Amino acid sequence: MEEELKELVKQAESDILACASYNDLLNIKAKYLGKKSVLNSLYAKMRDIPSEERPAFGNLINATRKNIEDLLEKQNKAIKEDAWKKSENRTAIDLTMPGIFSSRGGLHPLTIIRREIDEVFLGLGFEIAEGPDIDDDFHNFDALNTPPDHPSRNLADTFYLEGGGLLRTHTSTVQVRVMEKYPPPIKIISPGCCYRNDKPDPSHSPVFHQVEALVVDKGISLSDMKDMLSQFASIMFGKNVSSRIRPHFFPFTEPSAEMDISCVVCGGTGCRVCKYSGWIEMGGAGMVDPNVFDILGIDSEIYTGYAFGLGIERIAMLKYNIPDLRILYENDLRMLRQFKGELR
Repeated sequence: MEEELKELVKQAESDILACASYNDLLNIKAKYLGKKSVLNSLYAKMRDIPSEERPAFGNLINATRKNIEDLLEKQNKAIKEDAWKKSENRTAIDLTMPGIFSSRGGLHPLTIIRREIDEVFLGLGFEIAEGPDIDDDFHNFDALNTPPDHPSRNLADTFYLEGGGLLRTHTSTVQVRVMEKYPPPIKIISPGCCYRNDKPDPSHSPVFHQVEALVVDKGISLSDMKDMLSQFASIMFGKNVSSRIRPHFFPFTEPSAEMDISCVVCGGTGCRVCKYSGWIEMGGAGMVDPNVFDILGIDSEIYTGYAFGLGIERIAMLKYNIPDLRILYENDLRMLRQFKGELR
């Protein structure tokens, strides 16, 4: 029996060394150590062996099993080491091969326009101010002379949060905070995200970006505001673009106005973009209402000021001839790759 078991170990060793994968090892293990293996069947024969010989017979079978298990473990390590070496060779750097081109990313068009706007206003002597996206009724409405029954306060227009907060509907909230904290003269822009309960369509989004400007000092007039808007339009869109203001109404400015620029697509002759009027609306503007100064503790008898707000998405759409606002938020790589060279 001892010779038969030694021969079994030799045969098992030969089969194990021929294994090239872990699955092969599993098959060999089942063959020699499984329930239907020759070695396992020998345990059943122990009851036919005299009791005094059983310990020696059991030890012999166990030793044989241990030898086969050791052979299996050794071959398993060899297979793993061989696989690791092949993998290492496959991923090694071949210095004779050409390099792999790494594509360079780019900025989102809204980021590009935001930076351009910042540069324009910084060059005109403004400072950049920022504030929280989550604000309260006072900074978003009350301090801006917005009456309690104004439509913009409705749930249909504003996102209200639990606890009395809200998502700011404009970045004018930053202007309020600056006037609360700092005395005139003030000359700031406040770019950032705004939120309104709008259904997404080609010209509206519940999340959008604005840049608002505020200038407060002695002797500030409507002509100063008109001149500043004209300078911004010519720097941003080119010297051939003209601008105009026309009467409008906002609760926090008096008098109030809308700013238009001549169509950057047709040059003012009339097209689909400007609805054949030759002009494109850019945003609201006006002289700061004295009531706003009074609420914030600024003497309206001494100081005057102007404010205006511009949509960053609208500027991007005009600059890059984008027909639908939603394109800016879809992250379509075909569109984004066009701006890889527009790094700032």
